[in-house]
Amino acid sequence: EAVIRTENLSKNYGKLKAVDGISLNIRKGEIYGFLGLNGAGKTTTIRMLLGLVGPSSGNAFMNGQKINAGDTSIWRDVGYLVEVPYSYPDLTVRENLDIIRRLRFINDLKSIDRVIELLSLGDYSDVIAKNLSLGNAQRLGLAKALIHNPDILLLDEPANGLDPAGIVEVRELLKDLSFNRGVTIFISSHILGEISKLVTRIGIIHEGRLQYESSLEEMENLRKTCLQVKAADINGAKKILEKSGFVPELTNENTLEIASREAISRPDMVARLLVDSGFPPSMLYVQEEDLEAFFLRVIKMKGGAE
Repeated sequence: EAVIRTENLSKNYGKLKAVDGISLNIRKGEIYGFLGLNGAGKTTTIRMLLGLVGPSSGNAFMNGQKINAGDTSIWRDVGYLVEVPYSYPDLTVRENLDIIRRLRFINDLKSIDRVIELLSLGDYSDVIAKNLSLGNAQRLGLAKALIHNPDILLLDEPANGLDPAGIVEVRELLKDLSFNRGVTIFISSHILGEISKLVTRIGIIHEGRLQYESSLEEMENLRKTCLQVKAADINGAKKILEKSGFVPELTNENTLEIASREAISRPDMVARLLVDSGFPPSMLYVQEEDLEAFFLRVIKMKGGAE
């Protein structure tokens, strides 16, 4: 049964369709990557999942409970970080967390120390929130989301402002929560390369619509791979390859591209064939479509592979 579920969820702002008929089913313990450019509808979707705004049409459910705008009862089991990590700017990190502890009716005072240690905020516990760096303000936002040990996490661009070491640290923390505690994590981002190291399933949203959804393994299989070949006599090399049963395509850059699995796995065989035929290659390279190019191809934007 889905922990997070939406049925044709839509949100209009006048003539603008911020979210257009999205249906999601996210299972317990899954890390779901919700990917899209800025303005694609990611944050609006999260706001509807939290009941911060009501949908124009469709429904959303959390743990089987229908989400209604203004109903905060679902927040008992949900930790969230939406857009920017809001805090009380003139209070310290510890004071901010103590307020959240009280608001969530948590009696255990050690919960603050636990989450400070979890997010590596020990050196900053007495620092005024407005004096924190962007990365540490983000850590504080994550600490507030995790202080009550939620079963569900909704995170909007959680790596924003973190340095490379911080990104790895947070990634490993989220993996641990998912794999070892069964926490369901819905994470939005526009950085596919980073998200791919974390999630189990990916959905790509563009202009409010869900354009693509698959497991990480399925996505990897759909990324384009080819053997690129250059030679002094490119047309002669092309004819030799065609006679040998390959289907090379000549690109605008005067390069041959072969999508054959045999050629990709055995470029040495292709090189020997061309050398023995009198058309030695000047370049032989296995080109694999990177994740960003795949993302752009899915949403049909300039920069993606054709």
